[in-house]
Amino acid sequence: MGEENKELKEALFYKRKNAFEECGDAGCDAASAYAEDYKKFLDASKTEREAVIAAIALAEKQGFRSYDFGDKLEVGGKYYFNNRGKSIYFFRIGTEPVENGVFISAAHIDSPRLDLKQNPLYEDSGMGFFKTHYYGGVKKYQWTAIPLALHGVVTKTDGTKVSVVIGEDESDPVLYINDLLPHLAREQMSKTLAQGITGEQLNILLGTKPIDNKSGDSAIKLNLMKLLNEKYGFTEEDFQSAELCGVPAYKARDIGLDRSLIGAYGHDDRVCAYAALTALFHTTDEKKTVVTILADKEEIGSEGTSGMQTMLFLDLLDEIASAFGANIHKLRRNSKCLSADVNAAFDPNFAEPYERSNSSYLNGGVCLTKYTGSGGKSGTNDASSEYVAYVRNIFDQNGVVWQSGELGKVDAGGGGTVAKYIAKYNIETVDLGVPVISMHAPYEVISKLDLYMTYKAFHSFNK
Repeated sequence: MGEENKELKEALFYKRKNAFEECGDAGCDAASAYAEDYKKFLDASKTEREAVIAAIALAEKQGFRSYDFGDKLEVGGKYYFNNRGKSIYFFRIGTEPVENGVFISAAHIDSPRLDLKQNPLYEDSGMGFFKTHYYGGVKKYQWTAIPLALHGVVTKTDGTKVSVVIGEDESDPVLYINDLLPHLAREQMSKTLAQGITGEQLNILLGTKPIDNKSGDSAIKLNLMKLLNEKYGFTEEDFQSAELCGVPAYKARDIGLDRSLIGAYGHDDRVCAYAALTALFHTTDEKKTVVTILADKEEIGSEGTSGMQTMLFLDLLDEIASAFGANIHKLRRNSKCLSADVNAAFDPNFAEPYERSNSSYLNGGVCLTKYTGSGGKSGTNDASSEYVAYVRNIFDQNGVVWQSGELGKVDAGGGGTVAKYIAKYNIETVDLGVPVISMHAPYEVISKLDLYMTYKAFHSFNK
């Protein structure tokens, strides 16, 4: 190939960038510093309720204050709407007419986990357990034989709400789900991975001690209920109005000898939530009205009052339009959104379901995903050519290292995000987020540089 053709190739071919090369030592140092606070956020946010609390604490330090319907909105004002403690909307009113559109970043703060059933506590063969119902897409076998913590709330009939966290403090016990020893697992190991552990076998081990050290009918269960009552003040019936879940009892840690990666529970999708939130805090452009949404229930279809399909999103846009005498239809038509959710990073150990040319890679920067869905793009927002070009230009003008990627081969599977629930309101929307290794596992892996580039992507979009 001649020199002229080499230059032509350089000019015409799409080249996936390497964030290390693009960022250099200074960029790597900035990414590492940013990652330290992110890890603290993750450790404090193992449920959507905890993520809301952590986000409010950060926002109030930045001057954001609570808003409710009917409150006065002012230009320059910084507000948050806390939706039942399970999702949250942040917004800052800009100086430009809101009819020009608002700039929306939307992520989700729920992650796969093991929810307790409404009647969870039982004993069998000298052991006490909680029955669970898994939440979101999980490989069930991954949740056995690892340390678990219990997080959540119990609400009593008088309205008293009790927060529960067991297994995070170093002095706490951890919980556990049994697996079958390999010596007796010939039949189990002949099954598929999906069949080896069933949903009804995901029972959390709580203890073995009977009350007063004396065996008897339900003596272990009674002792466990007594311990819970002494510490938290609730009875077995109060499980009926509880939201308790088993989550991995792991802390966020650096991974790799070079410390370039982060391992943690809940990267999907608190990594994008944190990046979007901090980008909002650090945006100094006062012209645009900016909205950042941390939604719940994405892992089960964005349903319910705290999911992205709730009318609350429209209600808040209506409030903003009404406060400034704007036409809500023009506001929505002129708005733009980045739907922030993770993508599957190419893994050479499991290369078969990926399509190399259209996969995201660790340290390739934030991943721009034109469409998600499954099969023939079923269930996706497919962003327009014009809007993708608009976003590309923002990134290129602001030094954001980015790549594009799909969620595996065409018929290998697929997935969804909140994008389609925002786009249906006539708001231009495209997905982007951090590439993840071992997505939905109890311990996922991301790159620090990809995290930092996602933050820069939101920051550039906002300004």
